[in-house]
Amino acid sequence: MDTDWVGRRIPALAGCILTAALVLMAPAARAQATLPAQQGAQISRHVFGIGISVGPVSGIGLSFRHHLPTRFSYQVTGGIIKVDDKLSYAVGGEAQFDFTRKESERFFLVLAAGYYYSGSAGENELQGPGRLGLGVGAEVSLGGQVHASGELLFSYFSDGNVLPLPQIGVHYYFY
Repeated sequence: MDTDWVGRRIPALAGCILTAALVLMAPAARAQATLPAQQGAQISRHVFGIGISVGPVSGIGLSFRHHLPTRFSYQVTGGIIKVDDKLSYAVGGEAQFDFTRKESERFFLVLAAGYYYSGSAGENELQGPGRLGLGVGAEVSLGGQVHASGELLFSYFSDGNVLPLPQIGVHYYFY
């Protein structure tokens, strides 16, 4: 029996629950904070964010997000940990295109890619370390300049598996 599948179910379920909670909190968050001046779904200047992102496609760890003064944003994520002789890391990125942007929330299309490594002696123990994903995401203000996002992506693993999986993140924006 493939025990890796069971181990992936619990985090995926937790991610789905958190994503649903974020979407349900969006109406309450509307009046808490606003992005800089914007026209429709576009903001009028560059906005930068730093935070934490967790996802099976675009990486796990610290992340940097840049909203351009258009409908386009990108994010890079990376994290590394070493315990004894076992090294694990994940690096990845996302391109985001805003469908809608309101004062304290947005809904976007996301294209993501990442690479995961876990092993020792230079041998990756993961069966599908390369990942690509396409899906949708939502972001809401948690108050002030802190925003939370959730995404649901159809995720392709380099071993041939395709699964619908969630991703989450929390960022602090500088504007």
